[in-house]
Amino acid sequence: MDKVKDFVSKKLKPSAPKFSIGDLVRVYVKIIEGEKTRVQSYEGTVIARKHSGINETFTVRRISYGEGAERSFFLHSPYIEKVEVVRTGKVKRAKLYYLREKIGKKTKVEEKIETEKEKSSDVTFGGES
Repeated sequence: MDKVKDFVSKKLKPSAPKFSIGDLVRVYVKIIEGEKTRVQSYEGTVIARKHSGINETFTVRRISYGEGAERSFFLHSPYIEKVEVVRTGKVKRAKLYYLREKIGKKTKVEEKIETEKEKSSDVTFGGES
């Protein structure tokens, strides 16, 4: 069992991103096309976080050209370069699946206003804040 724990601890990212459900995030994903790699951003609202440890995932929903699109990411994946929090959301639920039925401006999540003390402790994953 020790070998499994050692393997998992090596694969975990040392500083996991700090975001929660309802936040508007920008995820930078490495895309491999043949021999070239590039970074593509995916911006949307976090509607779910599941599991824990190396299996932890989060789902991001965005509206593009009038169609809703959801994408799930592994939090500790080597293909995720960084996760930036664009805006924090004020929600009272653990999963925001009800946003799937909403259309237009109703899909917006109310913004959470932070104090100066909370803003100074914000840390982004994989880059400078």
